Amino acid sequence: MVKELPWLQTKKETTSMTMRLYDTARQEIVDLEVGDHVQMYVCGITPYDSTHLGHAATYLTYDLIIRRLEDLGHTVELVRNVTDVDDSILPKARELGIDFLKLAESEMDRFSQDMEALNTRPASSEPRATESIAGMIELISALESGGHTYTIDGITYFDVSTFASFGKLSHLTNAEMVALAAERGGSPDDPRQRNALDFVLWQPSADDEPRWDSPFGPGRPGWHIECSAMSMDALGTTIDIHGGGGDLIFPHHECEIAQSECVTGELFSRYWVHAGLVAYQGTKMSKSLGNLVFVSDLRQKIDPRAIRLALMAHHYRSDFEWFDEEGPQAQSDLEWLVRAAGDADPVSHGPLIDEVRSALDDDLDAPRARAALLAAAQSIEDGAGPPHRGCLVAAASLCGIDLRE
Repeated sequence: MVKELPWLQTKKETTSMTMRLYDTARQEIVDLEVGDHVQMYVCGITPYDSTHLGHAATYLTYDLIIRRLEDLGHTVELVRNVTDVDDSILPKARELGIDFLKLAESEMDRFSQDMEALNTRPASSEPRATESIAGMIELISALESGGHTYTIDGITYFDVSTFASFGKLSHLTNAEMVALAAERGGSPDDPRQRNALDFVLWQPSADDEPRWDSPFGPGRPGWHIECSAMSMDALGTTIDIHGGGGDLIFPHHECEIAQSECVTGELFSRYWVHAGLVAYQGTKMSKSLGNLVFVSDLRQKIDPRAIRLALMAHHYRSDFEWFDEEGPQAQSDLEWLVRAAGDADPVSHGPLIDEVRSALDDDLDAPRARAALLAAAQSIEDGAGPPHRGCLVAAASLCGIDLRE
């Protein structure tokens, strides 16, 4: 594991700087107004396959936010769930002929190793869906009592007509939401549903699937209710920042908001921050196409710090394509930065660190921060004077890259 620099453990930003981030719900870049202690919930992986670059890019986004908030003097409580039971992991376990929990444990071990290698901040807690069933049942029962559900053929649905603001996060039209629901695991054409956008809260299990007893019959939870239960259990009814990939805006996060706010009557999350998606050399990266770039494979070829550096070349909100040549180029850039830094101790004040802080505060402009690091290395190599080598070390460490390792 990359060791933290002493400067990052002790230095606190003393200015009145404020991060500005794009809030999906407001559809604009806003000042991040948070207290000393920041609560962040980021949707974690469904552990049925290895960590790929899309995961890495997403979790790097929130890692950079956390590091800058800590630099500003905040503490951050990160909760990242594990979806170890849903409609993705169960078929994969069936295909492999192994218990779904065994599959989840294996892939979570690999995920943890990848996240540690990439030097991302560890989550304060990683609740697992299978360990949070009681909370899900409690939420569904509360929704039922409030008149927000109905049950047909053993399936308990959330009735979206009972939540007038459905769609307030995605800002999609009803027709657009119906089309996306069909693509992303929903069943808008199911005649049992009162509304095309109603979604499953609880469902009967197939013969070879896990099941839990509940007031709605034996079965298992729907996907969306899982995150509401795990988030509320760990962080309470309202959190500061909710994150995840842009493909989760609808339906997952939209449904989270509806079911959560119907139960509590309170705002579910103050800010919604989403990361773009990653394609591979001109083609959408997907398991079905077999073109995923796995972090565990990539870090056998290049330094994990180079992976961070490569991903920082892309703005977090933009979908982008990964090309094979980006890895070797990032490795070369990393070696250049390491040479420029030498054995200098970190110096936390100066134009370079100010520039990197300013870039991160400007809607997490990691490409600009990365360019500043490389420009500093060029200046040092050219003997042009400032920036100080120690400032380069400190600025890189703020981005999670230890140049003295």
